[in-house]
Amino acid sequence: MPDMDWAALGRKPLNYAEVGATAGVLPSGYHHIRRTAALGQGRSCFEEAADRLMHWGVQRGAGLRIETSSEVAEEGTLLTIRLGPVLAYGRVVYTIDEPDRRGFAYGTLRGHPESGEELFAVRYDDGSVYVDVVAFSKPATWWSLLGAIPAAVAQRLVTNRYLKALKADA
Repeated sequence: MPDMDWAALGRKPLNYAEVGATAGVLPSGYHHIRRTAALGQGRSCFEEAADRLMHWGVQRGAGLRIETSSEVAEEGTLLTIRLGPVLAYGRVVYTIDEPDRRGFAYGTLRGHPESGEELFAVRYDDGSVYVDVVAFSKPATWWSLLGAIPAAVAQRLVTNRYLKALKADA
């Protein structure tokens, strides 16, 4: 992939209005995903998984080709993700940095085949560690609308890969 023009990408607007909605009630009119997987036990498992997550470990572990404007996910970080011939653009819209929960959500930019947001979070709950994926999306282009059924299948497969990406033995 040629060098990304981050300045030009940063001028692209988000292509949806419900920014931050993965933190609460998901908006109507979109396909919704809420999935969780156990990662292991203990504070060190949480810290290691959170560090991998914030360094794009979910996306890389799922086999996606990702380029980012920052090594660590932080609000405003730009990203491009390539899955086969499809190139998608996003921006981190918020991060979570709490003692027992860390993560980030990115929203889709104009030019992304879908419109919506994805949240990736690791949480520590009574000694157990979990990864959560929450998303809402809908087709944003005529060709993604035509391919909605294969896209939904691909989204389920990629979500399953996301959930496995942070396991230490994966």
